Amino acid sequence: MTFETLGLSEPILRAIQEKGYSKPSPIQAKATPAILDGNDIMASAQTGTGKTAGFTLPLLHRLSKASRARSNHVRALVLTPTRELAAQVHENVLIYSKHLRIHSTVVYGGVKINPQMMKLRRGVDVLVATPGRLLDLYQQNAIKFTDVETLVLDEADRMLDMGFIHDIKKIQALMPKERQTLLFSATFSNDIRQLAKGMLKNPVEIDVSPKNTTAETVQQLIHPVDKKRKTKLLSHLIRTEKWSQVLVFIKTKHGANRLVRNLYGDGISAVAIHGNKSQSQRTKALSDFKRGKADVLVATDIAARGIDIDQLPQVVNFDLPNVPEDYVHRIGRTGRAGSQGQAISLVSADEIKLLQDIERLIKRSIEREEIGGFEPEHVVPASRKVDSNQKPRRPKKPKIKKDFTKTNIKGAAQLNNESKRKKPNSKRTNGEQKVGAKKPSQNRNKKPTSGQTKSQIQKKRVFLK
Repeated sequence: MTFETLGLSEPILRAIQEKGYSKPSPIQAKATPAILDGNDIMASAQTGTGKTAGFTLPLLHRLSKASRARSNHVRALVLTPTRELAAQVHENVLIYSKHLRIHSTVVYGGVKINPQMMKLRRGVDVLVATPGRLLDLYQQNAIKFTDVETLVLDEADRMLDMGFIHDIKKIQALMPKERQTLLFSATFSNDIRQLAKGMLKNPVEIDVSPKNTTAETVQQLIHPVDKKRKTKLLSHLIRTEKWSQVLVFIKTKHGANRLVRNLYGDGISAVAIHGNKSQSQRTKALSDFKRGKADVLVATDIAARGIDIDQLPQVVNFDLPNVPEDYVHRIGRTGRAGSQGQAISLVSADEIKLLQDIERLIKRSIEREEIGGFEPEHVVPASRKVDSNQKPRRPKKPKIKKDFTKTNIKGAAQLNNESKRKKPNSKRTNGEQKVGAKKPSQNRNKKPTSGQTKSQIQKKRVFLK
């Protein structure tokens, strides 16, 4: 089968040819005819199988046959769980629609909302969005859903894992009842089937890959190691194997930041990407990794969705995932499009149960290989090297702490006041009187005698003046 036999329009075929696609993948071959016929579909496809093109190509074909979107309206809506995946999907939409008169944009949180509102004013044919930011735009009357023809849920299983079920139901209630709904998921769990039951009408079910299987092009290997020595082992592997591009998965955000600092201390360029990073920081980190400015990209599972890198040679599980299915998603980032890849897991004693669950899921035992002697010698930085001819410095005298008790503070205040009172005036002697000063009156404060009244004393003062 070829793309020409799928019934796609000539501008789309031209864009596919320029992209370098020769023949459709299994998910593209099965999903494209069903979408072109206007059916709802429920498709299961692993990462790296070309599912984005599987719904984008027929979607663009249908949209190109009708009029363009009205102001603040959208014709096709694609929901994704993460910002990175939203940006990746929109990038593919731009590539496939380069020869069509299709207007598309992407909206997600973590950035200013006003520029996104301005782009929506002219109307959007294809909108790629994360659920939270989409609802924010709707509440501000920046977008209307009355013209939506197709709703796509990409990575539906991950959206449920991230707690977007309530947002999805809110968005579904805003959609027109007469629409086409496309649901793509890595697995057909009970929660996914329950979600599909309430959103899809007589869907065509497509499953192109065996459930929870790993690609044969990915070499899997386990290095048993003590938990505290994982960072040193990772540095050793990067240096000895001369890895230039490796994606490292880790459980926590703080652990990702700590690992980047430790790798940087060993002279290895690394960047982190996780939920606490701003969108500009995440975009820059991913861009630096793709362009080769950073050798290592440390990512959490949530942030890793949407990382699409051609010819990614190595994936490392610094921590094993709590959910066995996530292991399949992780190592699926390498060995894509028929290329060879390597997936290495650093497993400590407290992760044996997680490893057993993974091997039970994929129905195979992963090869073990122990590595010893990788502890690097302590290297003194150049700025701290000691010169043998340099005289040793004298030790600094210890500082004596002052006793600031209440009694000492009170005594110090009294001494200070007494010194101020006893301090002589340097400008004049004790016998000199300040010029212009009034002489004290001898009778001013004198009490009246028994023979004098107050009025008599006041008259006497006036007379003296």
